[in-house]
Amino acid sequence: MQQLHGNLTGLSASDKQLLERIYRRRVAPSEVVSEELGAFLGQCSTTVKRQVGVLLDRAGIVTHVIVGDHQKLFLPDLGRARAGRGRLRGLRLVHTHLHGEPLSRDDLLDLAKLRLDMVVAIGIGRAGRSERLFMAHLLPPNPQGELWRELPSQLLHQQDVVFDELIPALEAEYQKAAQAAAVVDDGRDRALVVHVICTGDDPKDRGESQNPIARVAELRELCRTAGLQVLDVVTQKRHQLDPRTLLGKGKLDEVVLRALQYDATVLVFDKELQPAQARTISDATTLKVIDRTMLILDIFAQHAKSRDGKMQVELAQLKYTLPRLIEKNTMMSRLTGGIGGRGPGETKLEINRRRARERITLLQRQIDNLSSERHERRKMRRRRALPVIGIVGYTNAGKSTLLNTLTKSDVLAEDKLFATLDPTSRRMRFPDERELILTDTVGFIRDLPQDLVTAFRATLEELSEADLLMHVLDASDPAMEEQRRSVEKILFELELSDKPRLLVYNKIDKLDAEGFASLPHDREAVALSAFDKETVRPLLFAIDQALALSPQRRYWVGWPGCDDSLAAGADEAGVDGADEAEPAVDDGVTTA
Repeated sequence: MQQLHGNLTGLSASDKQLLERIYRRRVAPSEVVSEELGAFLGQCSTTVKRQVGVLLDRAGIVTHVIVGDHQKLFLPDLGRARAGRGRLRGLRLVHTHLHGEPLSRDDLLDLAKLRLDMVVAIGIGRAGRSERLFMAHLLPPNPQGELWRELPSQLLHQQDVVFDELIPALEAEYQKAAQAAAVVDDGRDRALVVHVICTGDDPKDRGESQNPIARVAELRELCRTAGLQVLDVVTQKRHQLDPRTLLGKGKLDEVVLRALQYDATVLVFDKELQPAQARTISDATTLKVIDRTMLILDIFAQHAKSRDGKMQVELAQLKYTLPRLIEKNTMMSRLTGGIGGRGPGETKLEINRRRARERITLLQRQIDNLSSERHERRKMRRRRALPVIGIVGYTNAGKSTLLNTLTKSDVLAEDKLFATLDPTSRRMRFPDERELILTDTVGFIRDLPQDLVTAFRATLEELSEADLLMHVLDASDPAMEEQRRSVEKILFELELSDKPRLLVYNKIDKLDAEGFASLPHDREAVALSAFDKETVRPLLFAIDQALALSPQRRYWVGWPGCDDSLAAGADEAGVDGADEAEPAVDDGVTTA
């Protein structure tokens, strides 16, 4: 069916009939646009005083006639037909410019977004005649990173571009590049990271922008843990965030072009997106859009192994997804009725939301029961009068590795964020037969999603019964102090800030002498490497002293200047304690 597309408002019946006659024109396969079609498009455009364009297939047949306004066209939805990796669309856009101007940025963006064979602007002169052609086509991946090439302008009646030779040659180069990329393609989704720095008056936004390098590095690590391949990072500074797209329009266009250049499939935003923002950005880019919160939830879903962990992750995901459930299309609006349900009933969307709420209620009830079970296990421990030490810290600070070293356990410890989700308790015995319990918990992260904190409150309750919190820091991370403050903030929110604290600087094996000397010396701390038992010895003595509730720890254990007699005592307790430590197997001691 031959129909007109675009802005048809205000067109008379005779105008429409004139435009519909464009479908009768044909172009030879070797021509970009025939002189006859170009002249007729100029005539139509002058008559209706609007831009007029056509989409031509490679056989030279007009598939769409499009009407715009005096500045631009409004292209119809072309879907994704034929526009795969290594292939062009198979269509070229030929349209008029009323004032003889060259290709606009919108023209070039359409060329790139839709992967058109070519975009052509016909400049109309003062006499209303079609005069010059302005042409551009896409370029295969190249070292310069150029997406397109604009050809020199030509007169309509003096074209020298052989279309049916140029485009097949370009597509052959695209296919070669796609085959080369497939050799090294590891099957992971390809992500483009977007980091927006807000310099406005909001103190929270100013705090987030203090160390953008650390935030981007952390987001890269989150992507790696989630299984995404990060291709590039796009950064923008704004005084105020755009309520619709977060980014400015120009920067959003840059993101689209960069995604096309790198063949990205996912956009990852550092800031949490509102549901409407995510939909708007996805519509503008035609890419999958996720934010930092969704990325963290996905990592938790991948790493959750126990029934408890899976329930808590599902609860957090449902709470995050519920406000983002939208009606995709009219196919989702099937109505339900029946006895007692006559009338409009519920839409499919409403049913999905109701089921999500019911599932949330059920999961919350089950997690409350889980909390009661853990409370009973903690009561059993208290009857045995065993001191409990909770290991807390930023994600990937080395908490699980330290637990394994102290207790000779084999708890999963990987160089990934959130490798540990389920709290794990192990018993450690000192040489004088005194015992204590070490509990490893989920790692913290800055701006931890509130739904996750709420969902994992049942397991984090293990920390409320701890006699001592061992705060493990990654001393090799440049953002160590920011991470320490983030953990302290979360502990405050969990009402655990009044717990006795033992600070541990881990991963000192990654520091040189200068880096070690630059560590803060204004607080009591133990410096060690969780992989090296020798460096862990002072920690055992520090634990012993802390549990003894000495009124004041006067020594920085593990630092130069520590009393030799104390170090010797730690040596005796440490070697034997580490060697004799064993994972507990009796009820109330081990929680897996």
